[in-house]
Amino acid sequence: MNGANLVMLLVIIVLLFALIFLAIAEMGLSKMTKPRAAAITEDKPRIEPSLSALVDNPEGWINPLLLMVNVCQTVQATLTGIVAGNLFGGVGVAVGVTLNVIVFFVLAEAVPKTYAVLNPDRAAMIAARPVRALTAFPPLRMISEGLIGLTNVLVKGRGLESGPFVSEQEFLGIVEAAAQDEVIEHEERELIESIIEFGDTVAREVMVPRPDMVMVANTATITDALNLGIAHGFSRLPVSGSDEDDIVGLAFTKDLMRAEREGRGDLPVLDLARDVTFIPENKPVARLMREMQDSKFHIAIVADEYGDIAGLVTLEDCLEELVGEIVDEYDAEEHDIERFDDGTLLVDGGLNIGDVADELGIDIPNEDFDSVGGFVFSALERVPEPGDAIDFEGFVFVVESVEGRRVRRVRITPAPQDGGDDSAAEAPSD
Repeated sequence: MNGANLVMLLVIIVLLFALIFLAIAEMGLSKMTKPRAAAITEDKPRIEPSLSALVDNPEGWINPLLLMVNVCQTVQATLTGIVAGNLFGGVGVAVGVTLNVIVFFVLAEAVPKTYAVLNPDRAAMIAARPVRALTAFPPLRMISEGLIGLTNVLVKGRGLESGPFVSEQEFLGIVEAAAQDEVIEHEERELIESIIEFGDTVAREVMVPRPDMVMVANTATITDALNLGIAHGFSRLPVSGSDEDDIVGLAFTKDLMRAEREGRGDLPVLDLARDVTFIPENKPVARLMREMQDSKFHIAIVADEYGDIAGLVTLEDCLEELVGEIVDEYDAEEHDIERFDDGTLLVDGGLNIGDVADELGIDIPNEDFDSVGGFVFSALERVPEPGDAIDFEGFVFVVESVEGRRVRRVRITPAPQDGGDDSAAEAPSD
């Protein structure tokens, strides 16, 4: 072996140790959380400035670190190929590739990252000060920011400081892993998932549909409207126009009670009707809730693309998307899902199809419908009748009851292993 090959071999060994350290640093710092870092630095005050700075500003070190990993891997792969070619001739390329796959993958990837996963605290403490010094090196930082800037320009990114982005599914995977590792409580995981899904929810998915709306006729008196509000326990009632499919205002129960006590119960309810807010059915719930807070209204009427009334949505409906069902002492609690010991579910036809899919652990495409009844209607392509069945993803959806053209209850059972009843319809898939 001549002197040049010996020098390149020494450089390859140095790069191997550098990649080992970088792999430990990447995995150890990625798994470090702010509360854990604060607990560690109480016992290791000398590490505190470096570790806290890295944990508080992950985008400041991850890009330079990944750039160093890429540079080291590229240089070592090139040098390995050259040395292997010099030593083994024509088959040197194959030897070099084999060495890279076996030696560097095992020693510079699998082993150090496994160690960091098993010992995240020790890995973070080992890496903190060297990584902070490395990522503070001006040329490395400038090159890293320049390359990220070029990436953001090519893919219409959001600026140099943003760097690589974490997708929604990746973030939910991190939350799920944190819950399994008992880093966060399962209730916290559910709340985080609700917040993520909240951004994709539209008014149509949370509204009370038009057939379920309780409305006051425009010809009703204040006393009639008050009795209706008390009977159903509502503080606000939509007032219909001359056409029952139109809404001309809202009657507040507190206004009706005041007028009743003042002896004005025989007056028409229209005299006390307040203005009503109309929104499109595809309005994001997050934006709607913010408008409700800013403009101080608690109920909005949902209209479809043709201007017809599709339903109504309240501030409570929006909040329930975040924290779950809110039931007070006056609500008649209804179970949307009834579970049986044999795995059968009896669900309400108006239940959100996404909730049912989560309950069953399957994926149900729902671009054209939001409820279980809509899924059944779409799959059958006709008005459902009691006893109609749909075989989908290992489950049989059986229509239990129908009211008019509306599916009220659906029974869901695991499909028989032998293929089930041949009469069951097959639901369309994506």
